Amino acid sequence: MLPEILDLSSVRAAYAQGLTPLELVEEVIVRCEAADDPAIFITRTPDDELRNAARELVARAPQPNSLPLWGIPFAVKDNIDVAGLPTTAACPAYEYRPEADATLIARLKAAGALVIGKTNLDQFATGLNGTRSPYGAPRSVFDKAYVSGGSSSGSAVAVASGLATFALGTDTAGSGRVPASFNNLVGIKPTPGLVPNTGVIPACRSVDVVTVFAGTVGDGIAVRKVMEGYDAGDPFSREAEPCTLPASGLRIGVLDGAEREFYGNKAYEALYDAAIERAKSLGATIVPFDYAPFREAAELLYNGPWVAERLAAVKDFIATNADDFDPTVRTIIEGARRYDAVAAFEGRYKLESLRQKTKVEWNKVDMLMLPTSPTTYTVEDMLADPIAKNGHFGRYTNFVNLFGYAAIAIPAGFDIAGHLPFGVTLIGPAFADEALASFADRMHRDVAAGMGKDRLAALPEASRVVEPDDGMIPIMVVGAHLTGMPLNHELTGSGGRLVRICRTSNDYRLFVLPDTTPPKPGLIHEPDYEAAGLEVEVWALPPDAFGRFVANIPAPLGIGKVTLDDGSSVSGFLCEAYAIAGAQEITALGGWRSYIRSLSV
Repeated sequence: MLPEILDLSSVRAAYAQGLTPLELVEEVIVRCEAADDPAIFITRTPDDELRNAARELVARAPQPNSLPLWGIPFAVKDNIDVAGLPTTAACPAYEYRPEADATLIARLKAAGALVIGKTNLDQFATGLNGTRSPYGAPRSVFDKAYVSGGSSSGSAVAVASGLATFALGTDTAGSGRVPASFNNLVGIKPTPGLVPNTGVIPACRSVDVVTVFAGTVGDGIAVRKVMEGYDAGDPFSREAEPCTLPASGLRIGVLDGAEREFYGNKAYEALYDAAIERAKSLGATIVPFDYAPFREAAELLYNGPWVAERLAAVKDFIATNADDFDPTVRTIIEGARRYDAVAAFEGRYKLESLRQKTKVEWNKVDMLMLPTSPTTYTVEDMLADPIAKNGHFGRYTNFVNLFGYAAIAIPAGFDIAGHLPFGVTLIGPAFADEALASFADRMHRDVAAGMGKDRLAALPEASRVVEPDDGMIPIMVVGAHLTGMPLNHELTGSGGRLVRICRTSNDYRLFVLPDTTPPKPGLIHEPDYEAAGLEVEVWALPPDAFGRFVANIPAPLGIGKVTLDDGSSVSGFLCEAYAIAGAQEITALGGWRSYIRSLSV
């Protein structure tokens, strides 16, 4: 039985227990047909094509969870190319059918993920509210009278409704964060340039970012890692650079009284105060900072020459098809005509001057924590005042990409009536993407707000983001110490915690060691061997428990460095080669759990 929200850990666990990608696809099709919001998708992947994709995946990689995103269903904002599906950017007259996937789509498919459809958006990704589309306005999963947030509206609602494990959005002014906040999701907004934009219709090409909507921080980070990496086809693509944050004593910048603006939403203001107290309880030092230079930069995105970048993206199309634009989108884009080259340079000068002022504030703090959106509105209210109210949503988001920062939006509770969700965003310097994750995950878990529409859902332990330096030592287990196996108590009883379920790289072999009680496997590294990788678990142990645990490992087993399928390495169980002479090889089964299950068939 699949849960209401199809988080990554739950889907992987279902596959490990025997669910097939085709069976999951059938469940997704049923859920999509029963969805109570008809505006989520612009184009769904045809049912038979989705079934065929599931069959082709199993033919390519037969073992469950043998790829990083094996059989994981995801949705794609309809300004990102997926081969064979139309791209519209929510403008029917603009529609074309790409022959090739966007670079990041190709990477996700190679990792085993399955595209379930193209989602609705504010036309040409211009807006933060989700009402600017001829395909309808997706609604908040908690109250259909309220906006879903935009421009990545359909993507957020698809995940929050339990139709997809994750979805892709794009973010120029906050479009990968505001919809996450309004639908009780995590929004991963990478550093600009970390994820390539090749095959993505630009809004403002120099600051656009492809984002991830997910149920947990760990899920979103796992997807981002698959997508990221330099691509010469994107002129703004960049290699990641090292960026760390303190392991303890984080200084978190928060709004002071002068810069606080919630547009009368007292419930959201109270939830922001509660988030500040939560951060403090988790060990952070709270530092009020001057938001003024960040706010002034935010205003440049829609009230400065960067609007001209939106015109540059569609200048030929709008010259011939102006009447096909949403009226508000057309007003915004055509407003770019008042800016000339001089204004562009002046805007750049102002931005860099503001950047210098922000350095004073960054000297005080390690990261910022801001309301993702200071308020929300009904669809009716938004349509009555579409530009001003949309601007309210971007008060604390618009500056982030202009300055090149990383950000993670997380749920932060529900209003007094338990009615509508609120979220905060943690913002760090460029390439702080990984460094932000552990504290963001702790904040999300501590608020106990669930995932998407399931506000009571417990966040899976397997998706927990381990803090980079919390004193715990990771160890990979492959057999009798796996969750539910006879020796797992040696980990749990020592204060250990499950970090993640993953796979080895493809150059390992697995054998059944003879005459062991309970039965144990032997993992052998063979560099010239090539398989699909083996299912393993990574646990974390306190240092003293780790020492005792390792000291008690019997020969021929020992601890060595094991390479995982994402290229990282971790200390884990390995076997001396002499012990496998004449032993039964079970590599083809994909892991010890599959072997144990085969014994009962």
